[in-house]
Amino acid sequence: MRHPRIVIGGIGLAVVAAVGGVTAAAAGSSPVTSASAAGASGTSTAGAGLSATAATVRTAPATVAGKTETILVNAHGLPLYFYRPDTAAKSFVTGGLARLWPPLTSAAPTAAGARGKVTVVNDANGRQVAYNGHLLYTLTSDHPGQVTGQGLQNFFVATPGLVPIAATAAPAAPAGGYGY
Repeated sequence: MRHPRIVIGGIGLAVVAAVGGVTAAAAGSSPVTSASAAGASGTSTAGAGLSATAATVRTAPATVAGKTETILVNAHGLPLYFYRPDTAAKSFVTGGLARLWPPLTSAAPTAAGARGKVTVVNDANGRQVAYNGHLLYTLTSDHPGQVTGQGLQNFFVATPGLVPIAATAAPAAPAGGYGY
């Protein structure tokens, strides 16, 4: 008989793979690249084994905090979130947090119904998709049309009107010209 934790863990991985696809994208040398508007739609999340595919970011209605809003979703209709501590060039979602909040990754994402800028940031999570500079994530417990992660662990649902954030600049040299 199998150990119950192994069976439950295997079921959890199967659910994540079925819902959003499991891929690992290789990090490139450039931190931010523009996204292509061409390509097939699909989603990919950080995980093990396969190559990244194009990810469609589109709009859809969903109930957020008891109110119907237009939000950003992935190709499977799952709500997309941004993590407040992230910068335009760096994700702070790694390890166990990234397993619960998988990053949306793609080499060539597309956008439908959203007027913001979709880009790709090469970081520790691979080729992560950003909307107006905000790196995007899903929540493993969400379903299409269901937003359960609003405000949890500093994650907030992404909307088409998400205010752009600028890429972080290199730190300025200290006064006096000494750069330790």
